[in-house]
Amino acid sequence: MELSLRREDFSTLAGWAQDRPAAAFAAFRRSAGFATTRKAYRTGSLGLSPPDFEPAYAAALAQTIPESGYLSDLEARAFFETWFRPVEVDSAGQAGFVTGYYEPEVEVSERAESGYRYPFLRKPENLVKVPNPQYPPAGVESGYAFMLDDAGRVTCCPDRQAIETGAFASQGLEIAWAKSPVDVFFAHVQGCARLCFPDGRIERITYAAKSGHPFTGIGGLLVKRGEISAETVSMASIRQWLASHPDKADSLMWENRSFIFFEKAEVESDDLGPVAAAKVPLEPGRSLAVDRLVHTFGTPIFVSAPDLQDFDEQRPFARLMIAQDTGTAIVGPARGDLFAGSGSEAGEKAGSIKAAARFVILAPAGSEIARRAGHEQ
Repeated sequence: MELSLRREDFSTLAGWAQDRPAAAFAAFRRSAGFATTRKAYRTGSLGLSPPDFEPAYAAALAQTIPESGYLSDLEARAFFETWFRPVEVDSAGQAGFVTGYYEPEVEVSERAESGYRYPFLRKPENLVKVPNPQYPPAGVESGYAFMLDDAGRVTCCPDRQAIETGAFASQGLEIAWAKSPVDVFFAHVQGCARLCFPDGRIERITYAAKSGHPFTGIGGLLVKRGEISAETVSMASIRQWLASHPDKADSLMWENRSFIFFEKAEVESDDLGPVAAAKVPLEPGRSLAVDRLVHTFGTPIFVSAPDLQDFDEQRPFARLMIAQDTGTAIVGPARGDLFAGSGSEAGEKAGSIKAAARFVILAPAGSEIARRAGHEQ
């Protein structure tokens, strides 16, 4: 994909002065801690590398944090203006676009019993990553990211329908059992969930692996078939259709052959989201899922969407987000998924997000991207 870089300036970046980036700084600081003490993030095709981020990471970690856990918005804004330079990435005129996602809350039981029949599954032990999905081993189709490996004999993993009708039923993979297959399905789409047990206990699960089969959005299928209009399709309208057509619900969901396996996850605070692809807890309203082949995790990205209302205020969406997650449907430099938070209220926010957007990355000062855009001479 042909990319061009266009210089921006904080003083003229629409919405920058009105944003409240304290939570974005907190999210960035978590990524700084992981990348400097555990493992550097992989460099995306834009070319932002671990050395580019080192000065900003060091400055963020050296910052004294108040007891509240957050800097003031003024201090956070000054930090980003000091250590970064805004650059718009233009991908040959391709329009930017944002959707939303969240962490569902699902009522579950530890056992399969009356009312609880639909399991969340752990990853099978013999499900392994394909080293190169474009050139997989014999027995696995091109493009598949995962395969079953039985003593050197590799095969494609069963798809959603096969798994939900018992392909792994004898392996004891069940983490918990839900009341509704639709709740399980949407947790798969989101890649995470909070599991609410009858005794009041809450546990979290997050993405561990997938079947490798292609993801198919069932909302798009319903629009194509004239069941829901393109203008009204949303998470809520899809759920309503599934509830109104119980005889067709399973077959529709099975058309999305992709299946997600989970693992239990610990998070330092209930106010934060699950630990996602960047290996840090997501910050509600500030973490962004991106194409990890393009972007480097930890990159601050200013997203503006004039037709989308801000999460918390009566103004158009214009927020500094931090690249900390990814997703199958997130492809290209100007495509993102906004993390709205956890629970039903966050689900309502996330389900209605579908808007054209502009993406301005904050490139570390001194980086090659900042130089090429004309910031550094």
